[in-house]
Amino acid sequence: MGFRLPRIVNAKSLKRNLSSSEMTMVPKGHFAVYVGEDEKKRFVVPISFLKHPSFQNLLSEAEEEFGFNHPMGALTIPCSKETFVNLICSLQSSLEEMMKIG
Repeated sequence: MGFRLPRIVNAKSLKRNLSSSEMTMVPKGHFAVYVGEDEKKRFVVPISFLKHPSFQNLLSEAEEEFGFNHPMGALTIPCSKETFVNLICSLQSSLEEMMKIG
C-alpha cells in the first residue's frame, strides 16, 4: 500500500546551482524548510500549511531551539524527517478532505 505526496518537493528533485550558494527558486505559494536532527533535508511545502495548529507547533519548537539566527540561514524544523513527512501527509489529507466538503 503506497501513498503519494503531491505537493512536497524534495530538494534532491530540484536542480541546485553548485557553483554558488543559491538554491533553486521555490514555487509560488510554497516555502522551503530544512528538517532533520543530524543531517538536514530540504522540503518545499505549501504556504497553506502555516495555518494548521500542528505546523504552528513545529514552528514554535524551531523558534525555541534556534531563535531567528540559525546557522543554516533558513527555516529549520527540529524534528526527524519521518515525523515531518508523517505530519505533512496528515495535513495534505485533511486539506484534501476540506476541499471535498467545501
